[in-house]
Amino acid sequence: MSEKNKDSGLDIDATIMETTHKVEHFYHENKKIITIVGSAIIGLVALYWAFTQFYLGPKEKEAQIAIFPAQAWFEIDSFDLALNGKGDKLGFLAIADDFSMTKTANLSHFYAGICYMQKGDFANAISQLEDFDTDNKLMGPIATGLLGDAYSESNDFDKAVKNYTKAANMGKNKLTAPIYLKKAGLVYEEQKDWSNALSMYEKIKSDYPESTEAGDIDKFLERAKANNENN
Repeated sequence: MSEKNKDSGLDIDATIMETTHKVEHFYHENKKIITIVGSAIIGLVALYWAFTQFYLGPKEKEAQIAIFPAQAWFEIDSFDLALNGKGDKLGFLAIADDFSMTKTANLSHFYAGICYMQKGDFANAISQLEDFDTDNKLMGPIATGLLGDAYSESNDFDKAVKNYTKAANMGKNKLTAPIYLKKAGLVYEEQKDWSNALSMYEKIKSDYPESTEAGDIDKFLERAKANNENN
């Protein structure tokens, strides 16, 4: 080994030794704090495990049983019963409150939002749908699109188009994206924003040519183009 390489090796060894001494010194200087913090982290992990195993887990199973009657009412369009329940059978609203933090409670917000949409109560539909959270690639766009519908029905077109475009861009789902792009285009038309309406329709034609919405998109494109040129 050359003298240069020997020196480099010695330098590295010296650096490692110096770093090791610094770490040891830091540990000895802060041993009490490190021990307390470490114990706190272990304690929090243990508490979380106990919470999920002994509270949240059983609560989830209980909620899954409780939601069956509400889902049955929902299936037959008995939306008042589905929302509010009857007797000892809970509706979606009570399930969302009584079993908070469970997946079933979260799903109840989604169901409740649809119930309120069907009843024409768009303010409560918005409230429930905004409380629903999912990373599911199909349910996510649908819930966001429903928010767009609720805002549109409430004549809040800015929030409607915001949610429609968000729904269309969530994973760019071929089933739902063209639906919400078209809805966004129609809202832009309502706002006389022909440029953005045109952009929505062009996206359907170029990105989703096999979709149902693309079947008659040319007439929407022509209308948006004509109005955009005249403004």
